Amino acid sequence: MNLGQLKILQEVITLSVFVPFAVFYMRQPLKLDYLYAGFCLLGAVYFIFRNPS
Repeated sequence: MNLGQLKILQEVITLSVFVPFAVFYMRQPLKLDYLYAGFCLLGAVYFIFRNPS
């Protein structure tokens, strides 16, 4: 893996741990911003891990 892939992977792991922690443990309301951030990270994962032809 290169540095860009590792950084995106770190962000995905952080968001997938932090959002449930914030919602269930800290009792924060689930916001639409979390969904938007997830979609942005899915796009980042797609573009950083695809094989350029």
